[in-house]
Amino acid sequence: MTPSLEHLQHLLKKLPGLGFRSAERVALHLLLEKPESLPVLVEAMQQAAAAVRRCERCGHLAEETHCDICQNDKRDHGVVCVVEQVPDVIALERSGAYLGGYHVLHGKLSPLQGIAPEHLNLKALEARMQQGEVRELILALSNDVEGEATCHYLTDELIPKDREIAVSRIGFGLPSGGGVLYADSVTLKSALDGRRSYS
Repeated sequence: MTPSLEHLQHLLKKLPGLGFRSAERVALHLLLEKPESLPVLVEAMQQAAAAVRRCERCGHLAEETHCDICQNDKRDHGVVCVVEQVPDVIALERSGAYLGGYHVLHGKLSPLQGIAPEHLNLKALEARMQQGEVRELILALSNDVEGEATCHYLTDELIPKDREIAVSRIGFGLPSGGGVLYADSVTLKSALDGRRSYS
């Protein structure tokens, strides 16, 4: 392997979802099988890097001041789904089950990793609530210690005391088609805690 190819493979391996073999396959594909696609790919990456930024309102991806979701008048912007990362928005949008607005925190509180409230996209959310824009928050954060801590911080410290804002948490539990036998204890506890009337 040449030094340049090895360097390219090393950089590709740092991308999420690419291990050593996958990075090697991508590098060889770009250099040997489809070399004509390499300049196009590089140009597209440079254009995206120059154009894509965070939406000033919700923190999602945008090429203007606000993202497409925030600019969509058909959505209920009084209901805001709070998520950790941009891929969470993409997954929820793919489901087609939600037609409100979003707020991307770009992480979750984690004192052990040095992630404090000032490291998250909280000021914009606080401003949205203070302006009376938000009537309901849906907390769609992960079901772990950091996710729980972030939910508690949002409800205890961020929501204005003088405003009526409903807060809900997405349900966690057994996946569709999954059974009790193979579920871990955290999933089972969430499934029991999130039970609802069946009549």
